Amino acid sequence: MNLSMKTENTCPSLVAKDYRSDTKPVWCPGCGDFGVLLSLTKSLAELQLNPKNVAVISGIGCSSRIPAYLNTFGFHGVHGRALTIGTGLKVARPDLTVIVAGGDGDGFSIGGNHFLHACRRNVDMTYIVMDNELYGMTKGQASPTSAPDWEYGKLTPGGTHMKPFHPLVVGLASGANFIARVSGTNPNGAVPIISEAIRHPGFSLVHVLSPCITFNREQLEWKKMVRDAVVPTTNDAGKAARYLMSDDGFNLGILFKGDRLPYDLKSEKTVDGPADLEAQFSV
Repeated sequence: MNLSMKTENTCPSLVAKDYRSDTKPVWCPGCGDFGVLLSLTKSLAELQLNPKNVAVISGIGCSSRIPAYLNTFGFHGVHGRALTIGTGLKVARPDLTVIVAGGDGDGFSIGGNHFLHACRRNVDMTYIVMDNELYGMTKGQASPTSAPDWEYGKLTPGGTHMKPFHPLVVGLASGANFIARVSGTNPNGAVPIISEAIRHPGFSLVHVLSPCITFNREQLEWKKMVRDAVVPTTNDAGKAARYLMSDDGFNLGILFKGDRLPYDLKSEKTVDGPADLEAQFSV
């Protein structure tokens, strides 16, 4: 099967630091998002992608600051809309490597509907979600992935009492073509998985366990709890579903690698300008 790839435009001899901007991250010391930034720059260097042909799109939240820290094209969008912007960019410019970055609140709450349809549409881009199971930038409220009994402050006394959103199960059911989980506390371990996600055709979902040590210090234990997945990567959605439904959220690795054809990107010019576009709607 001939599948289009994301990695057509390379730039030899670059190293990870070449993909970093001069802007200093403002994340809290110990935040897992530092590990994601390191992993992503190492992956871009491993793939030898030209920074001028890479665009990183984000929404709102701590994790969504990441485009500012990269020496690539970037766009800091509005809350929950990063996937729509990334989709539009990739469809308009199929030659670009498009990476969308965000958090659990941005991606699975206000952006939840866009997440479903981005998976279904299967446009050739990569979605990296830094999940800390809370809203960190607005002082630690519960998010869609928070545990039912987790409480912080007065908004959720006794917890939410709701079953957490399971992004990998939902992503698989909605049509994501690549599904993986990595740890923000193990940047080197995440590099080959993020690289493979960028290489793989179609919509790739990378779920990152990214602890927030400011509002939930219990997440420091995640580093001890994660382990490599014990099942082989599969392209069988049924097998992947059975495994993911029993997953405890701490298995790392590539969990599903589909072979669905990506959304057909039309690179040919369809209109010459505003006048040509207006003519199509004339009566």
